[in-house]
Formats: sequence, structure tokens, C-alpha cells
Amino acid sequence: MNRNGTDAVSESMVGTRHAVSEKRSSYDILQKSKAGFKRNTQITETINLLPLRGTEGVLKILQNMNNILSERLGRLSTSATLAMSQKSSELKAQGIDIINMSVGEPDFNTPDHIKAAGIKAIEENWSRYSPVPGYPDLKAAIVEKLQRENGLEYKPSQILCSNGAKQSVCNVIMALAGAGDEVIIPAPYWVSYPDMVLLADATPVFIPSSIEQDFKITPEQLEAAITEKTRALILCSPSNPTGSVYSREELEGLKEVLLRHERVIVIADEIYEHINYVGEHASIAQFPEIKDRVVIVNGVSKAYAMTGWRIGFIAAPEWIVKGCNKLQGQYTSGPCSISQKAAVAAFAGDQQCVEDMRVAFERRRDLIVKLAKEIPGLEVNNPQGAFYLFPKCSSFYGKKYGEQTINNSDDLAMYLLEVGHVATVGGASFGSPECFRMSYATSDENIIEALKRIKDALALLK
Repeated sequence: MNRNGTDAVSESMVGTRHAVSEKRSSYDILQKSKAGFKRNTQITETINLLPLRGTEGVLKILQNMNNILSERLGRLSTSATLAMSQKSSELKAQGIDIINMSVGEPDFNTPDHIKAAGIKAIEENWSRYSPVPGYPDLKAAIVEKLQRENGLEYKPSQILCSNGAKQSVCNVIMALAGAGDEVIIPAPYWVSYPDMVLLADATPVFIPSSIEQDFKITPEQLEAAITEKTRALILCSPSNPTGSVYSREELEGLKEVLLRHERVIVIADEIYEHINYVGEHASIAQFPEIKDRVVIVNGVSKAYAMTGWRIGFIAAPEWIVKGCNKLQGQYTSGPCSISQKAAVAAFAGDQQCVEDMRVAFERRRDLIVKLAKEIPGLEVNNPQGAFYLFPKCSSFYGKKYGEQTINNSDDLAMYLLEVGHVATVGGASFGSPECFRMSYATSDENIIEALKRIKDALALLK
């Protein structure tokens, strides 16, 4: 056996060339290839499944060996939200008038004072590597924000800034969970949570919730899901994709369960904190008896319309921050220097822009709920935060339009795109196959037109 896979590949290829000239059997070549690649289970299994194809077929297989991707990638799915957004963009490029309600992104521009801070940072040459966890002034601004807005005390050493809240969530999962661990994910969930858990070699465990319970889990459900393997609970409030918001009383019920299971860490994804329609945001970290087991994930993307700036952060026990710092230091280092300086202005500056956008989103929420409730066959609740509507659509399953049959929410989303020219996202990718997601982070005019198109398209189904 050769000491490395490259040598094995080389020797196998040489052996194959000789075999061609000597007209040896394909079977012999396959066996030699298996020996050379025996450390690669995927390749060995592939060869075992192949019929005898002759030496040319074997050569082709061996030449493609280097193009096989890792097993890790095989566990992951493509983001449904990004895929639908790409599909809608392709149709737009063909001249089709598509209203895109698939992407969770504010349609507002970044506020001027934040852009000015970014421009100033460029002019002042803040263009070099930053510390892995972020600049001290950004961490200080986050500490102050948590104290001012949430009544929570953190030290700068308990803050780590990353390339968006998405990386922040993944950092924590990768740092905490591994093979043999379970991570509880209430469903419906943001599409990336399960794949992040799989990336960490851990097992996602789902707790289903229905529209009848406003898509929020109960303490009883949480208790039943926890095992000795449970390492973390991901709690997103306000929620993507449902817009549901946990009240302080509801969080207290979950907290009481968690107190009985000391190994479980709570990953509190609060990126939609400021887009809520119930008043003051409630965080499970606000319960002192559990704060040292909570990781707050937040950032600037949603509240400040800064999705492309890519700044997120965690506030967490120092031992978790140190672990995430070690991880991040090996594969991305610190986030964009210019974006960090802009984020300081976001957290420390005038917050009126946040409230102005929240008011606009609330008006749009009221509008889309009213219009959706007028569509026969849709079951609609009243989301309390974020900018998503997640109606139940299973009454349309089994119905047809021409040769198209609606078997599930993904079929429905594709039908609405092709016939109604409105981009939405099927609920299966969110762990709720009876629903679909619409983002109302768009103009009132687009909402009115989109819901008219959806109503007309659904009326065609028989």
C-alpha cells in the first residue's frame, strides 16, 4: 500500500495503461484500483457497483477519481431561499415581470450616517486585518447596546464579531456539537439550521409546531425532546420563517425545563430583534439563572438594512467565545474592517432609522395579512415580528391546472412562480411542508399586486 492517495492514483493509472496494452481483464484492473483507493469508501463502493465495462471505461473512472467531493458535502442541501431567488432572477433576465417575495432582505437602503462611517473608514485607511473577534470599539458598542436595550451585562471578552449572524450561528454549533450530539431545532426553522448541525457531524432533532399554536413550541414538547445526547437548543425569536415571537412568559416556561438539563446550551438567534410588533424584545438571556448557558446571536443585517455588509456577533460565556474565536481564526479570521466601522455607527448612532423601518414593516404586515385572509384556501395567522407570512396551503394539494398537479408546498411555490409570476418558498425546507413563506420586505404596491396574482393563480387550481 502506498503512503498517500496521490501515489495510489499514479500507480493505478500506470497499471491501467499497461493493462490496455496487454489486454488484461477489466476485472483485474478494478481490483487493483480498489487496492489503491481502499481508504476511500465512496470510491470503493462505486467500483463494486460497476459492471465490467472494459479497460476504456475503467480508465475514465480512474481519471475522474480526483473529482469526487467530500462525504460532508453529500450531507448538505442547497439553500431553498437562495435557489428560489436565483430562479426568479433568471426569469427576470428573460424579461418576465417577477415579484420576488422569496428573500429575507430589507428593501431599504443602509441609513446615511452608517454609510458615511464606512466611507470615512475607507478614507482613514482601515483596510488591514482586524483582530479575529473584531475591533475593540465595535465590541464596546455591542456591549453598550446590550446594556442599553436589553438590560444585559457583558464584557468585551464575551463578544465575538463574524461575517454575518449566519456565520455566528454556524461558529457556535461547530464549537459545541459533534458526533453523537443532538441539537434541538423547533420547526418551522430557518433553512440553514439543520445543515449546520449536519456539518458539525451532529444530529438535528426537530420539534414540530403548527399554525394553531402560532408556530411556537411548548415546555412539554421541549422536555420530551431532550435526551442525554442533547447539546444545544436553537431558539429563533422573532422567527424566520413564521414571524412568531416568544413572550417573556413563554420563554420562562422553556427556561424552567432547561434548568433541569444543565448540559444544554441555548443558541438564541435574535437577528430580527428590532422588527417586532409586540413592544419590547424578550430574550431568554434575561433570566439570570440561565444566562451563563445562553449564546445571543445578533447583527446589523435586518435592523439597519445592512445585509451585504456582513457583520454579526455572539454574546456568550467566555469559554464559548474562546472556542469560536479559535475556530474562526482558522477559516475566516476577522470580518471586513470597513463594515466593522460602519457597524459601530449603527449600534452607537441615532436609532430613529430602526424605528422608521419597523413601522413600515408593521404596516406591510397588516396589509399582507388582510389580503392573504381574502384568498380562499389559505389559512393565515398574524405574525408578531420579522417580515414573513407563513400561510398554510395544504388545501390545494391534489389540485391541478392543466398538466400541473400540486402535490406539496414546493410544487405550489413553483406554480406561483411560473403561473402567477410571484417568487415564494415552499415550506418543506423550513420543516413545515403544509405551508409556504412570503417575505413582505417590499413595497406596498408590490404586496398588493403579488397577492392579487397569487389569488388569481390559486383560483385556477381545480
